[in-house]
Amino acid sequence: MYDFGSFNSMFVSRALEKILAEKEAKRPPHGQLRRACQVALGESGPGRARKIGSSTAAPPKANFIEADKYFLPFELACQSKSPRIVSTSLDCLQKLIAYGHITGNAPDSGAPGKRLIDRIVETICNCFQGPQTDEGVQLQIIKALLTAVTSPYIEIHEGTILQTVRTCYNIYLASKNLINQTTAKATLTQMLNVIFTRMENQAVSNYYFFRSQMFRLTADALLSDSSNENVQTNGIPDDGQSVSSTDNLVNNCTESDISGHQAAARFSHVLQKDAFLVFRSLCKLSMKPLGDGPPDPKSHELRSKVVSLQLLLSVLQNAGLVFRTHEMFINAIKQYLCVALSKNGVSSVPDVFELSLAIFLTLLSNFKTHLKMQIEVFFKEIFLNILETSSSSFEHKWMVIQTLTRICADAQCVVDIYVNYDCDLNAANIFERLVNDLSKIAQGRSGHELGMTPLQELSLRKKGLECLVSILKCMVEWSKDLYVNPNHQTSLGSYKPSEQELAEGKCLEAGGRRSSVSSLDSTVSTGVGSVGTQTAVPDDPEQFEVIKQQKEIIEHGIELFNKKPKRGIQYLQEQGMLGTSAEDLAQFLHQEERLCSTQVGEFLGESNKFNKEVMYAYVDQLDFCGKDFVSALRIFLEGFRLPGEAQKIDRLMEKFAARYIECNQRQTLFASADTAYVLAYSIIMLTTDLHSPQVKNKMTKEQYIKMNRGINDSKDLPEEYLSTIYEEIEGKKIAMKETKEYAITTKCSKPSVANEKQRRLLYNLEMEQMAKTAKALMEAVSHAKAPFTSATHLDHVRPMFKLVWTPLLAAYSVGLQNCDDTDVASLCLEGIRCALRIACIFGMQLERDAYVQALARFSLLTASSSITEMKQKNIDTIKTLITVAHTDGNYLGNSWHEILKCISQLELAQLIGTGVKTRYLSGSGRERESSIKGYASAGEEFMSNLVGSGADKRHMASIQESVGETSSQSVVVAVDRIFTGSTRLDGNAIVDFVRWLCAVSMDELASPHHPRMFSLQKIVEISYYNMNRIRLQWSRIWHVIGDHFNKVGCNPNEDVAIFAVDSLRQLSMKFLEKGELANFRFQKDFLRPFEHIMKKNRSPTIRDMVIRCIAQMVNSQAGNIRSGWKNIFAVFHQAASDHDGNIVELAFQTTAHIVTNIFQQHFPAAIDSFQDAVKCLSEFACNVAFPDTSMEAIRLIRYCAKYVSERPQVLREYTSDDMNVAPGDRVWVRGWFPILFELSCIINRCKLDVRTRGLTVMFEIMKSYGHTFEKHWWQDLFRIVFRIFDNMKLPEQQTEKSEWMTTTCNHALYAICDVFTQFYEALHEILLPDILAQLHWCVKQDNEQLARSGTNCLENLVILNGQKFSPEVWAQTCNCMLEIFKTTIPHVLLTWRPVGMEEDSSEKHLLCCFISLDQKLFAGLLIKCVVQLELIQTIDNIVFYPATSKKEDAEHMAAAQRDTLDADIHIDTEDQGMYKYMSSHHLFKLLDCLQESHSFSKAFNSNYEQRTVLWRAGFKGKSKPNLLKQETSSLACCLRILFRMDADESRREAWGAVQQRLLSVCSEALAYFITVNSESHREAWTNLLLLLLTKTLKISDDKFRAHASTYYPYLCEIMQFDLIPELRAVLRKFFLRIGMVFNICILEQQARTTGLSLPSC
Repeated sequence: MYDFGSFNSMFVSRALEKILAEKEAKRPPHGQLRRACQVALGESGPGRARKIGSSTAAPPKANFIEADKYFLPFELACQSKSPRIVSTSLDCLQKLIAYGHITGNAPDSGAPGKRLIDRIVETICNCFQGPQTDEGVQLQIIKALLTAVTSPYIEIHEGTILQTVRTCYNIYLASKNLINQTTAKATLTQMLNVIFTRMENQAVSNYYFFRSQMFRLTADALLSDSSNENVQTNGIPDDGQSVSSTDNLVNNCTESDISGHQAAARFSHVLQKDAFLVFRSLCKLSMKPLGDGPPDPKSHELRSKVVSLQLLLSVLQNAGLVFRTHEMFINAIKQYLCVALSKNGVSSVPDVFELSLAIFLTLLSNFKTHLKMQIEVFFKEIFLNILETSSSSFEHKWMVIQTLTRICADAQCVVDIYVNYDCDLNAANIFERLVNDLSKIAQGRSGHELGMTPLQELSLRKKGLECLVSILKCMVEWSKDLYVNPNHQTSLGSYKPSEQELAEGKCLEAGGRRSSVSSLDSTVSTGVGSVGTQTAVPDDPEQFEVIKQQKEIIEHGIELFNKKPKRGIQYLQEQGMLGTSAEDLAQFLHQEERLCSTQVGEFLGESNKFNKEVMYAYVDQLDFCGKDFVSALRIFLEGFRLPGEAQKIDRLMEKFAARYIECNQRQTLFASADTAYVLAYSIIMLTTDLHSPQVKNKMTKEQYIKMNRGINDSKDLPEEYLSTIYEEIEGKKIAMKETKEYAITTKCSKPSVANEKQRRLLYNLEMEQMAKTAKALMEAVSHAKAPFTSATHLDHVRPMFKLVWTPLLAAYSVGLQNCDDTDVASLCLEGIRCALRIACIFGMQLERDAYVQALARFSLLTASSSITEMKQKNIDTIKTLITVAHTDGNYLGNSWHEILKCISQLELAQLIGTGVKTRYLSGSGRERESSIKGYASAGEEFMSNLVGSGADKRHMASIQESVGETSSQSVVVAVDRIFTGSTRLDGNAIVDFVRWLCAVSMDELASPHHPRMFSLQKIVEISYYNMNRIRLQWSRIWHVIGDHFNKVGCNPNEDVAIFAVDSLRQLSMKFLEKGELANFRFQKDFLRPFEHIMKKNRSPTIRDMVIRCIAQMVNSQAGNIRSGWKNIFAVFHQAASDHDGNIVELAFQTTAHIVTNIFQQHFPAAIDSFQDAVKCLSEFACNVAFPDTSMEAIRLIRYCAKYVSERPQVLREYTSDDMNVAPGDRVWVRGWFPILFELSCIINRCKLDVRTRGLTVMFEIMKSYGHTFEKHWWQDLFRIVFRIFDNMKLPEQQTEKSEWMTTTCNHALYAICDVFTQFYEALHEILLPDILAQLHWCVKQDNEQLARSGTNCLENLVILNGQKFSPEVWAQTCNCMLEIFKTTIPHVLLTWRPVGMEEDSSEKHLLCCFISLDQKLFAGLLIKCVVQLELIQTIDNIVFYPATSKKEDAEHMAAAQRDTLDADIHIDTEDQGMYKYMSSHHLFKLLDCLQESHSFSKAFNSNYEQRTVLWRAGFKGKSKPNLLKQETSSLACCLRILFRMDADESRREAWGAVQQRLLSVCSEALAYFITVNSESHREAWTNLLLLLLTKTLKISDDKFRAHASTYYPYLCEIMQFDLIPELRAVLRKFFLRIGMVFNICILEQQARTTGLSLPSC
């Protein structure tokens, strides 16, 4: 056992010699010691040295005996009572162990199963004999034991190592020497560190090797039962003796102590077992109760508890991987440490309480994945209760909140608490409750109840706020990957990924980062009993959110149930969280412990059918098998409180009895269920009697037995049985579960505390109850395993914040409002900033707006309170608000409104603070009055509470001082950064920013007395800053800003409007400098406000300014303008209709400059607005106030036509939004059509001179450029042209309509015909029907001039183009004439009668019936008569050419006068007519028209009676009306055509029809002439008869024969009339011809031969 070298043998010899030299050693009791020393000295010579008991090989048996000899003197020395001897012996043993000369692996011959080292350690430990042990010996013991534990040369395990720890522990407690106490405590710490470090190192180094070393230890050999604990209270015996044996500290426990644990738990190495035993012992030591009365800090009990907790804390803080993951250690923590903490966690001793909190913190940090349910108990039953209860001391609250400060600073911990408890259906809402409690503390709502000093209350409030801020910081830290700082972005409005993208990508990254920390736990594992990865649950935020929603539903349902059970059940069933069957409800009542026991009892006791079914199912789900009757009754009644109504109790007991008998059918004690029912009832009564304080005279056992006589089917139950029941009930009343009982009592109304002594007493009672409940709960969950989720996803923060934002806001708001402490204000503002960050990045609008509004409110800038109340905290609030705007601008959305409102008011405060705007402080009475009435703007309201009237200098100075801080350089710069930093906001944020800045600007400008333009100026600035954004973003920004300028530019205050217009001008000039690519439209959007202002603002000053601004742009930036031309012309269009000459003149000058000069240079760029330019010129032309401008505008429109004509290719190549227009048509659509259309508009809108000029120019353009027009262009064009006539189809004043027809329509008709003639080839196919229809319409109008023009135009059209007509065209033309004839024959002339006139009415009555309506009718009939004449003349002119017929008549008359009828008459123009181009069919159609007209007029002229009626009614002047002209001219034209056809060789095929018609017409005419009585009528026929006879005379004899034979009788009759000489001459000639043709007279040759003289033929 000893290896003596020269050195070693020397110090061993010296030790032995020193022992022998001691006086005590020479006394008789130490004789054995002396002998042993001498023997050892004799054998310790240099030559006897040898090594014994090596650790590598078992020594020979002889050596064991010798070993005993060598160890014996030291063992005996240690057993002596002499301190000096013991010290010498311990010192030598310590050195031997330290230098490795004692290994101690040899078996101990005196104690089988043990090694000699165990005996050595036991000997050293036994040297400590309690408090009376020498202080030097105590130090030697500590030194030797520390060497034994830490020496690398020996190994001590299990009981031995536990004994070393226990000895040091006892020395610490028993020693009266402070140095020894300190040394012992330090040694304990070092020992524990060595024990646990060795275990961890061994596990890591022998990860693969340990499997071969594994051994099995049963649970019975490891875990002790606390009920069999025999250890002395504090490890120190009462009789001064040391603890008897190690086994008392490590007693065995039964297998039932580990619920669900395997029958055999495994350690991979004995070192793990050592650590386990030590840890368990410390836990049990910490559970020892303190003595009654106030604790003494120096008492062994308290010191024992404190040091055990300190050592446990040390172990946990330095815990390695094995300790944190091994199943046995986890179970030990659950079964021992957590139960111990449940007791110590409510200790009234601050040191114990503080240590418990520290241990809990360590558990939460390192072991939370295994202690889910235990942590819930700590929070729910201890910490939060201490915070909530009004009787707890400041010290306890302070320590709890200190602990919570550290918990709240750990982001992982905070999120894990929410995920694992608040999102668990079976767990309490720890996170929500924690925040609510902290919020109350932060608001200072519990201070007065505790009787704290103001300083203590403030400290607690600060800590509460600090915790709340830490929680928010954790949430911000957790979700930081979603945040994008706009100030780190370099480009304008750079792309920001959506929240969803960020959540998907960054979450995975963050999840990977966080899980990598815990992955070490799963990779470096012991491999045996490890639970490091067994409780992991995947982190699915969506699933947790669903669970949270379900939990909220359930909690609400429970809340309703506890008020009214039926409502709660109905709600849960509607939400699908509870089944509808009785069994489902019964199970719910069993499992849900949050239900009010009283309400459960009332519900189960109700008498209706469904409640009974639920109650039966509830009882049937209880298992009473094998239970004694009282135990069964306890089980039954622990879930609810019995209702007070007897009938309800009766039903419950009846069912309980039935169920009990059903479960215990083999029992023989009860004759029937009735017995059980009565007995149960009697037990309830007994409980009430024995345990109710109201009952003074308690029931005795004998009375109880007597009361139960005859209940067992008329027999008695055994007295012993009833006696047992009585004693059991007397010892413990039947009640609900302890946890439920406590939950009910604590939720009752808070008792009022009269003084500090009562409060402490009450708090101690509450702490005892808390400890009792917590211990019961902790023991209940000590064997349970609950899955724990380590949160990794960022998305958890959203529901977390949604859950607690209200109490957080309340805490911060109250802090800012009620407390002027700078630290409190700073914490509140920091918390609000964090809350805003979270609300922003998760897009929580309601929450974000609430926090921003809170900041705005406490800035005092928008509040109704006076600005003079502004303090440092309000200044800080303003700075915070500005900071938020700077850092979270991308997310603020609608909250920009509040911020910008504050900034606006801040500017006003700065003006006052610097003394610039004192006028706001002393407004006139009128202003104040309007302010009172509610019309004041925000700025006036802000200032309304400052002063009355006339602030004096001192008051002004105080105001300026109070707001002076707002004008500090830092604030001013920070505000500017918001606006300059707007360039870094993303696309959506900048739009929100601009929108609300415009809203604030409108508020500023709304003040009727002092409008401010601060925000308007800022709008201009940010427009400059952001002008380089991409067009997509800038377009959205300008949509808002432009709309704002629209409104501001129309502000009734001219100063404001001028500023707006000037700002617009500057921005526009800046923007126009950038230019614009083809087909873009942004200039158009940008310049639209000018157009709106011009349209809406009637102020001449502003309108003039707008025109000048536009003119400046045109003059300086014409080359860069593209789509903006549209707006420019729109502005000028508005100006064109103005009545102010200066505005019109300036606008027209600029327009003229554009058209004449700029279009010349930049026509391609202005094509898109070309039609706008023409439209603008048209508007100028239509301004009646400036006729010169009108004429010049028309000239410019004519000038525009030149551009279209000269540059058609540019128009053809231009593409824009009219992509559906064919390239060939673009010249028309963009060029010609706008010009001609606007000219038509001028014609339709303007006065005579202007419209005449417009009409002239329009047709000039057609004639000049019509050769370039496509056919379908002409169709569009003539639709425009015909609108001139459409205008007259509308009912208007007769005079205007008449003038229009006489002038414009007349002019247009001729012009249309001219154009048609000029471009006949292009137009006849597509436009002839339309033109003919239009002519037909004109002829039908009640305007003689227009009607005449219509016929004249028809005549000209045919004469000029007839030679080009095809047969089809002739057919159309003839049909048109036929239609005109038919529609214009005045048939009413033959039928008209005055109103009310009978056929035979008298002349007198006829005269009385004249009315003005008839005059209108007569005027129309006259026009029809005129049209008929005109048409007859038109046909004549068309067929024979104008004036040909007149010349012919004149020649006939002259020939008759000269008697030269035989000579041929030749008219120069007779071949120019259309006769030769018309077919016989077409001529026959015309003849039909003529004959019908002739027939009508003949009928009218013959109806003398009708003519008289008309004459008397006032028709056609002084003489009777007649249609002689129509009668004769129609027949004359008819005869000319027929005679021409009859003589035309080319129409030989029609001669038959012609001759037949000619004979008929002529005979009818002659017959009619004979009947004419009026001389004047006959005179009118003179030329007609002359024509008929002359033409007949010129036909061939064959044809003449037919004519003469037909006419002869009529001509003979005619001879009786008084005819003119010319007609008589023609008749003479006719008769002579008859004679010759019919051979009646002699021919001239025959006469010569016979000598007769004949008259000249």
